[in-house]
Amino acid sequence: METSVLAGVIDQTLLKPTVGFAEASAWMDTSRDAGFATLCVSPFLVPLAAQKLAGTDTLVCSVCGFPLGYSNTETKAVEARLLVGLGCVEVDMVFSIAAFLEGEFTFVGDDIRAVVDATAESSTGRAIVKVIIETGYLTEAEIDQASRVAAAAGAHYVKTSTGFGPRGASVRDVQIMREAVGPDIGVKAAGGIRDLDTALEMLEAGASRLGSSSGLEILEALGHRG
Repeated sequence: METSVLAGVIDQTLLKPTVGFAEASAWMDTSRDAGFATLCVSPFLVPLAAQKLAGTDTLVCSVCGFPLGYSNTETKAVEARLLVGLGCVEVDMVFSIAAFLEGEFTFVGDDIRAVVDATAESSTGRAIVKVIIETGYLTEAEIDQASRVAAAAGAHYVKTSTGFGPRGASVRDVQIMREAVGPDIGVKAAGGIRDLDTALEMLEAGASRLGSSSGLEILEALGHRG
């Protein structure tokens, strides 16, 4: 795989709660020209990211209802709309994990759909919405069901993990999610993807996007391998 191809499916991620403007700005400077699909940053950093990424092919991504997913639906919708208005082009939302585990699939679907609809209401246009189902809390059957609920509610991607849950992505998670949503909806593997071999395994399993805070190191390893 060419380095540019791999870079184009990575969301280079910085969501540490202790990172402020100065550290994030330096990180963006080192990441902006690597060819990543997006830089995924904390919501308050979206305006800075939009400024830093102007003129590049790398888009701005941020998170909604993160990392626990238990915000009110209305709060998630407002947050998503605000993020898009500030320059965010992709929004990774955490679905309502607790409601899902109780079998409240209608509530969960409505929660997702509200965010998808809210991104279309911004003057800057509709964003891609990735729904984080936090696979570490779910059985294989529940991963399948959660993926189907998200797809039916209009998700553009289903995503494995926040990176703050009980575990990150697994190859099996990705396989189940891909089978559940079919070929037309994206699958994002995130959480614990820190090296080239893991990244390639996730893509082979069916992921179409990777979330990693180690994107530069992964690309460097591919260059060395090539």
